[in-house]
Amino acid sequence: MGKSDVVLEMRNIDKEFPGVKALNHVSLQVRKGTVHALMGENGAGKSTLMKCAFGIYHPSAGEIFIDGEKTEFKNTRDAMDQGISMIHQELHPINTRSVMENIWVGRVPHRKIGPIHVVDERKMYKETVELFKGLNLDIDPRKKVGELSVSICQLLEIARAVSYGAKVIIMDEPTSSLTETETEILFAIIKKLKVQGVAIIYISHKMEEILKISDEVTIMRDGSLVGSWIANELTQDLIVTRMVGREMTQRFPQRHNVPGDIMLEVENLTSVNPHSFKGVSFHVKKGEILGVGGLVGAQRTELMEAIFGIRKIDSGSIKINGKQVQIKSASDAIENKIALLTEERRSTGIVPMLSVLENTVLAKQTAHTHKYQTSLRLLVDRKRADDTLQFVDSLSIKTPNIKTQIQYLSGGNQQKVLLGRWLLTEPEILILDEPTRGIDVGAKYEIYTIMEQLASQGKSIIMISSEMTELMGMSDRIIVMCEGYISGMMDGKTATDEKIMHCASSHRN
Repeated sequence: MGKSDVVLEMRNIDKEFPGVKALNHVSLQVRKGTVHALMGENGAGKSTLMKCAFGIYHPSAGEIFIDGEKTEFKNTRDAMDQGISMIHQELHPINTRSVMENIWVGRVPHRKIGPIHVVDERKMYKETVELFKGLNLDIDPRKKVGELSVSICQLLEIARAVSYGAKVIIMDEPTSSLTETETEILFAIIKKLKVQGVAIIYISHKMEEILKISDEVTIMRDGSLVGSWIANELTQDLIVTRMVGREMTQRFPQRHNVPGDIMLEVENLTSVNPHSFKGVSFHVKKGEILGVGGLVGAQRTELMEAIFGIRKIDSGSIKINGKQVQIKSASDAIENKIALLTEERRSTGIVPMLSVLENTVLAKQTAHTHKYQTSLRLLVDRKRADDTLQFVDSLSIKTPNIKTQIQYLSGGNQQKVLLGRWLLTEPEILILDEPTRGIDVGAKYEIYTIMEQLASQGKSIIMISSEMTELMGMSDRIIVMCEGYISGMMDGKTATDEKIMHCASSHRN
């Protein structure tokens, strides 16, 4: 392939934020009809580079070319008009509107009735049906988006990007919320787009996917370019070494935790929602990591949110250290030494515009006003800073300083700030919902190490995970859910992919 095949070229791109140089002379060439994977640890600069390519950020220096012509994107609309489309890792659908309205938002077709223009719903429906037919998607265009699962919303985002007739589609962690079946649907869509000459820039931490669908791979580290390679010349080990700049001999830390007495016991817990979890019973011991597996819709998150007091239960009981407790709110859960690290860190975890310090102390504001108060009940800044610095150090959080807005940190470092937030409440039971989703292999290992250390200190950890290797590599025991029921329970050491999948796809054992 020659220079004429290059549809998008970025030359010597720099991007600076206050106190942070996110990109340092990064260059990228993307060819027509190819899948170009962009890889690197969290904080490597992948998403920042793509936001420059999509007009969200303006580069501090460097040049961008489309089909050999130099261009500048004033905003995202300008980028879309020039053939660049982007599917973001964090979804922002308009839940109160229909599927077809979400697809054509900002471009809704109109027809004229006398002197006025009205929305042409018939045309919008027809064009949506044709779009979905071309992508082999079976979704009702008139259905409200709020009624759909996260995974279906992800497929809608992909369909919307295709609807723009883009030359380049940037996909940022597109399979993070997809089942295996839905992932295969996505790969079929990508294959069709390649035939049509569309270029795909594919950001993912899933190396199996990268090696399966990519033509070229570019790797970044610490805001700089490491290099670009033909995909079939790479192996997983080579990718990891080039991403982290060192050999990684193992994916999981050595385990020293020893489970003890039962800490948390859940008996016959049933949701007030008839479509959610029913009659669930399990326990977790002190110093134990209990994995929770299952497919999308298994009601794992809903169960854990009920234990944390943010979903209502109809019946059942919760015991801590053998004593029955009433947990009707998050405050009750925190008082009972329970912490919940949520699945969607962007929407239910971090407060983007606040600093690392303010995000860290958020769950313990009351303690800071009571225990360390002045006569005017003012927050004591020194204590807040000390608490934050304690976790920046112990969790190895990479940040210019504790006053840096958390939105400028990598996903892995944001996750560690959230973990620090909950550790500040001194919990005995930590519920971690997909703790390494969207996090690179190096940051994953760091999170696993923190989990093992906490378990070794006697903390009880419940980890929801959709990654089989993670469940088997980190769990002492694994429970599997299917359609709101516990469908299986097994020892982490003897669990296999087949056993977990069998339980995950079969109703109530």
